[in-house]
Amino acid sequence: MLNIVGRKKIWFSISGLLVGAAIVAIVLFGFREGVDLAGGTLWEFNVVGTAPTVAQVQNVFTNDLKLPDVTVNYDSLHQTFLVRLGEVNETNHESYLATLANPNELPALKESSFQSIGPSIGAALRKNALIAIFLVLLGISLYIAFAFRKASRPVSSWKYGWMTLLTLFHDVAIPAGLLAVLGHYLGVEIDSNFIVAILVVMGFSVHDTIVVFDRIRENVILNRGKEKFDTVVNTSVNQTLARSVNTSLTLILVLLALYFTGPADLQYFVLTLLVGVTTGIYSSIFIASPGLVLMIPKETVVKVRKS
Repeated sequence: MLNIVGRKKIWFSISGLLVGAAIVAIVLFGFREGVDLAGGTLWEFNVVGTAPTVAQVQNVFTNDLKLPDVTVNYDSLHQTFLVRLGEVNETNHESYLATLANPNELPALKESSFQSIGPSIGAALRKNALIAIFLVLLGISLYIAFAFRKASRPVSSWKYGWMTLLTLFHDVAIPAGLLAVLGHYLGVEIDSNFIVAILVVMGFSVHDTIVVFDRIRENVILNRGKEKFDTVVNTSVNQTLARSVNTSLTLILVLLALYFTGPADLQYFVLTLLVGVTTGIYSSIFIASPGLVLMIPKETVVKVRKS
């Protein structure tokens, strides 16, 4: 049996370094907001025949259209260019399209989609995303406090809820910090897909944590004061270890396949999920359950009232 609880200082130190680095990155770099959060235009088109390079398309927008603040990506799987630029009205859209499609530039251009979002819509979406995250956190904490009300000794049920919220912060902060670093150095933007990925990571993290907590609750009731609480926790984590790793590994393999073969516009959405799910496995095993042990005296034994 692995002594996971006994080595909790090591696990907490690793998480502390990762979360600390993520917070520093977010504070220093911030996030590059995408079109749907900050407002702007997302233009998607392909070029029939031999496709130009990203640099060539970027050059057309920069030099011919005089639009310096443009980001061009290429989805090799679908042979599609994804262009992000500022807000563009329909008149300018038609003018830009005519310039791009002239014989000297990209005569074989075929437009797939054109979406322009105003800054007010982006602000509303950003506000709604924050409200959604707050409601999720509130719902999770209330549910856990209620679900673990019968296992309130030696750890109060609300402490299970607090530890779950701390675990969620851990699992969300690390991928968010990574996106802040990628945004600063590679120009990666966050959009509504990032918000969805964070919510998915939160849901997966809670699911994995509750599996371990539920086993702790069962063992607390069964032991009836025979063992110290840290021993019960360590036993419970080991009993659920294989299930947690195997379940999560199947998802990680799928996400890896999507990351390397999926569409370019979902690449960083998948990356956020991949990092979040991986940290979720780690936190449910090495952070959440050992963290419960810190909430009681070291020599506390399990005490449960007889029903």
